[in-house]
Amino acid sequence: MRQFSLIFLLVISVIHTLAVDKNNFKTCDQASFCKRSRSVQHERSPFEVNIDTLIVNPNYINVDLTNKHNGQIFDLKLEGIKGNTFHFEIDEKSPLKPRYRVVDALKGEPTYEAIKVTATGSDITVKCGENKVIIYATPFKLEFYQNDVLTISANSKAKMHFEHLRRKQEAPPPPENENEQNENEAQDQNQDEPGTWEENFKSHHDIKPNGPSAVALDFTFHQANILFGIPEHADSFALKTTVGNGDPYRLYNLDVFEYELNSRMALYGSIPVVYGHGHKSTSGIYWQNAAETWVDIAGTASEQNVMESIVSFVAGSRQQDAPSAHFISESGIIDVFVVLGPSPNDAFKQYTALTGSGNLPQMFAIGYHQCRWNYNDQQDVMQVATKFDEHDIPMDTMWLDIEYTDSKKYFTWDHQKFPNAVEMMKNLTNMGRHLTFIIDPHIKRDSGYFFHNDCTDRGYYIKNKDGKDYEGWCWPGSASYPDFFDPEIRKYYADQYLLENFKENSRDTGIWNDMNEPSVFNGPEITMPKDNLHYGGWEHRDVHNLYGQMQLVGTFDGLLRRAENELRPFILTRAHFSGTQRYAAVWTGDNAAEWGHLEASIPMCLSLSVAGISFCGADIGGFFGNPETELLYRWYQTGAFIPFFRAHAHIDTKRREPWLYPDDVKLIIRDAIRKRYSFLPLWYTMFYEHERSGLPIMRPLLSQYPLDKNAYNIDNQFMLSDKLLIRPVMQKGASKVDVYFPSRNGDKQADIWYDIDDYRKIERVGVESVTVNTYKVPVYQRGGTIIPRKMRIRRSAILMENDPITLIVAVDSDKRAKGTLYIDDEKSFAYRQGKYLYIEFEFIDGVLSSQLIDETASYTTKVWLERVIIVGLDKVPSSATLRASNNQATQVDIIDASKTAFTIRKPGVSLMEPTWSITLNY
Repeated sequence: MRQFSLIFLLVISVIHTLAVDKNNFKTCDQASFCKRSRSVQHERSPFEVNIDTLIVNPNYINVDLTNKHNGQIFDLKLEGIKGNTFHFEIDEKSPLKPRYRVVDALKGEPTYEAIKVTATGSDITVKCGENKVIIYATPFKLEFYQNDVLTISANSKAKMHFEHLRRKQEAPPPPENENEQNENEAQDQNQDEPGTWEENFKSHHDIKPNGPSAVALDFTFHQANILFGIPEHADSFALKTTVGNGDPYRLYNLDVFEYELNSRMALYGSIPVVYGHGHKSTSGIYWQNAAETWVDIAGTASEQNVMESIVSFVAGSRQQDAPSAHFISESGIIDVFVVLGPSPNDAFKQYTALTGSGNLPQMFAIGYHQCRWNYNDQQDVMQVATKFDEHDIPMDTMWLDIEYTDSKKYFTWDHQKFPNAVEMMKNLTNMGRHLTFIIDPHIKRDSGYFFHNDCTDRGYYIKNKDGKDYEGWCWPGSASYPDFFDPEIRKYYADQYLLENFKENSRDTGIWNDMNEPSVFNGPEITMPKDNLHYGGWEHRDVHNLYGQMQLVGTFDGLLRRAENELRPFILTRAHFSGTQRYAAVWTGDNAAEWGHLEASIPMCLSLSVAGISFCGADIGGFFGNPETELLYRWYQTGAFIPFFRAHAHIDTKRREPWLYPDDVKLIIRDAIRKRYSFLPLWYTMFYEHERSGLPIMRPLLSQYPLDKNAYNIDNQFMLSDKLLIRPVMQKGASKVDVYFPSRNGDKQADIWYDIDDYRKIERVGVESVTVNTYKVPVYQRGGTIIPRKMRIRRSAILMENDPITLIVAVDSDKRAKGTLYIDDEKSFAYRQGKYLYIEFEFIDGVLSSQLIDETASYTTKVWLERVIIVGLDKVPSSATLRASNNQATQVDIIDASKTAFTIRKPGVSLMEPTWSITLNY
């Protein structure tokens, strides 16, 4: 058995170094429920509303919905939610057994609003505030209006499909006429197709004890030009038409080795939210279902690059048919939230109002992370950390992959390699750094392993279809998987993080939850069989896409209690679902050292950001393979402007620490990392404002420029908040890159942009070819904004806590600017008790002023204002006058004056001052 285990793991290691084998993963035709639901063709939907059954409540209605082809009755519930949002559910009226409802994705119960209902013989109108829904009875259709403008309709293409639970021998009711008989015969034939009641894929057999249970519904976005969302896919930001063009997009959490680019294949996470954006409005659909889901897209005009989009999206043009999305899930109910915008940022906030914002991370987590599979031992870890200091390169976190453990047993250490892990953590802490290590969900089946013995004795493992502990294969060899859906098991798992249980730990280490799709090397599609059983009797098919998130819930709880609820946990996850942002950061998985994977990191993180997960990143340099030096430094330059900034590599790759490269390459990488650290005050402020508002940090251009149709398909550049425009260099040998400067009103009205390196001013709409060298990345500050930076770069973020601030004031065409700065202790939850400073800066009429946004909050800090750089004024003042809150005036010097910018030197004011101003003197 031991010899077999070693051979098996060797085979798996080889598999992990190869390109993706698409034969390991299903197509829609191989997933019988997808094939059946996708083939539904009705000229007229068989579903009808029985208006006589309408029940009206203050916040919702219920009404019966009947499938006239088989007589099955369903309950339709519709309710209004505060903030331009509706929610509706469709479930069987009297099912043979309850169907699964997702209960762990929302941040809490939504705030419902009062509704007004009117009904006629043919329709029901439900009004909520200024919005309304019209429910058409025959055939059934839902129309959602935002301010009397039809925005979204459901079932307008008659693709609703709901396979009610039944016994296999159940006979349909007798037909009322010949046409219905023909349709019933077609439906019966569908139900008897291979895969309906049991299904095979390769060597795996799925018994499907509940029979066919698929649900599907189509949505049309009447005001949209493009659709985007439904991460995670290695594809363009704007979704492509799939109808008549291959498989739909697939949402099914899978471990995909070296995934393929420009693909609709499922990856590690599944977030079933899609947005439609057009000139008039943005709206969205959140399809709350954790089962395997496919999404067909039709009617989009998105398969173009930026230059093609500029040509095709001429003013007023749009495709003939409104874009639509057809959601198909294997089980569960139809559970839908409709967000009506009307702006892109409105829609993003409405979604995060439901599923939550990301928590403000500790400052160290926003810094640079150094990782590989694997650092060899304790000495290796400390040598790498010391080398960063020797080469004057900032770094905040060292990471350990699976080899730190005792034979792949989590919550243990290999004491040969790491004889004193606690001492290592303390040494890193003394350097101002942190450690993050991996904890995966597969548990080694080893009679000498406490975690396995406890799970076996207490019945904590997921069961197979026969009710026995499920056994699969992963890194340890034979492994089983805790059922994190059970609160008792989740608490047991969380308890293992407590220092009294896991003594070789510290209260502020970060945790990396990987392989949590879950990955099962010998399972169907490298994951768990769908007929496995979970807490509550639910099949794995019902909850698959939520499994990783339920591990995160336990990890988050354990880290909170490990630090007595004082410190903010840092967790990184690979698997994700709606709501994951409340617990963890996400990275894009096992990418490759190829230019295409660098390019793909932008649309992948943009798609995650608009789906709630702002704390996103991709492995710097690529996980698989050895990057050429140009690719490596261009990746560092790109990653420096993406929220999660980590280098990581496969165990078989060459070491990539920056000092292992020639000095010219090392210095480019050093420059990129140091630039990241100079912007840490801005990053920290953006993360705080994300928690507060729900808006994404990394944003597509259309978020700020919704009227510029030329910007809709652009996904090789992006914005950070509404302040910076970034166009990474992602092509080999590039000496120039094209940067698109968007229009404010869909015409030639331009914002002013300033190059962050030399403050060159750009005042135009359209593409500009920008010259780049090895150090240059086109990054621009938007005129009208004020950005905080720290220019004293130290070895780590936490050592910069008390360093002074520099404000970059970039004026707009009216010579005005605004900005914000957030300050707290950078690690604890004390800010939620009012221990912080949230400051607004404003420049108007030659006066820069500061005031507290939240006057009830307070925080003691040593941070002070070191300099102010003002960009874009027509003339340079002779001096400036600082006036603090005590009204005492002080003259401050003007230095480094040029045609583009000048510096106010050492105003010296404390940022604890409730108000102060600097007046320019001419």
